[in-house]
Amino acid sequence: LYDNMTRSMLDTPQRYPRAGSQSYPSPAAEADADGSTTVWFGPEQPEGVARGNWIQTDPDKGWFVVLRLYSPLEPFFNKTWRPSEVELVQ
Repeated sequence: LYDNMTRSMLDTPQRYPRAGSQSYPSPAAEADADGSTTVWFGPEQPEGVARGNWIQTDPDKGWFVVLRLYSPLEPFFNKTWRPSEVELVQ
């Protein structure tokens, strides 16, 4: 998660605004029962959402998401997999 103004990682008390498959420097995101992974964005961690699946935002700052893929698998290249859009949940 990146700050609109600085283009650097968003500065929040969370320290590492990321969700990934690696457990360092923050917990890894946990997959859902169907194999998908849901990442939540918001100023407060939603109840029942694992730490690795939540990225803290700052209500006073704009932000944007960057998807980085390290060593993507074949479904990425043959286009049988694509990430979904960010969806608003209330």
